[in-house]
Amino acid sequence: MKKVELVEAVAEKTGLTKADATRSIDAVFDVITEALVKGDKVPLVGFGTFGVSKRAAREGRNPQTGATVKIAARNAVAFKAGSALKDAVNK
Repeated sequence: MKKVELVEAVAEKTGLTKADATRSIDAVFDVITEALVKGDKVPLVGFGTFGVSKRAAREGRNPQTGATVKIAARNAVAFKAGSALKDAVNK
């Protein structure tokens, strides 16, 4: 599902205009992003939890040359699906 399709579905379910649905969806994404940047978790009961996991620096290999490459430490976005979402997908 693309963002445009998501906007259309939200507008249809809520009775909002597409413009209002777009602003609402963008606001939700912005709030989640801001919380993750601060290092907070975002639990959405029944859906899942967004969080940040820290990845340590490590050495990897270039598959073409076999040369050792240093991979820098970084933060990665993590999502753990909630039980209600898992159940809905596995029906």
